[in-house]
Amino acid sequence: MATRKRLSPEESRLAALEAARALLIEAGPQAVTLKAVAARIGRTHANLLHHFGSAAGLQRDLARHLAETVCATIVDAVRASRAGLGSPREVVDLAFDAFDKEGAGALASWMILTGNEDALTPIVETIHDLVDEIAPEEAAHGAAPLQVHEETLALVLMAMGDALIGSALARSLGLPPTAARDRAERMLVSSIAEFITQG
Repeated sequence: MATRKRLSPEESRLAALEAARALLIEAGPQAVTLKAVAARIGRTHANLLHHFGSAAGLQRDLARHLAETVCATIVDAVRASRAGLGSPREVVDLAFDAFDKEGAGALASWMILTGNEDALTPIVETIHDLVDEIAPEEAAHGAAPLQVHEETLALVLMAMGDALIGSALARSLGLPPTAARDRAERMLVSSIAEFITQG
């Protein structure tokens, strides 16, 4: 009979968040329950209750986990783009994929609809931290004050909207399914060109 590996509290919590992320992508936000996550990782409901306090707590921590993972990748992509090793489109695709393929858009909508709006705080705070981290670097490249903030707001809102109704709306308007991503890319390219002109 195989024995279950004893995980540290942090390892157990991380395993639960990864399982919750997989459930989110596979079956949507309504599938992210303590019971389902516990079954996925072979732990008890009580064990997860200890870590997260409630299903709402699990969703809040999942939102933070998704935001931190995606924002770390976006920071790397922004820096690579500045160094000529990446492109604005990579930054756009990372942001849009986070809300679409990674399920952050569906999770955020689900939390709002179920009255768990406080769970959005980690997403907002993590994005704010991302902007605070890269804004000084962008300023060194000629960005105007709050320019990175405004572009981040526009990019996140476009990515969230695209995840929720982008395909259907683009189709109804006779536009390609990538229309919102294309527009976001043009916004970033234009911004970079403006830096170069001013610098």
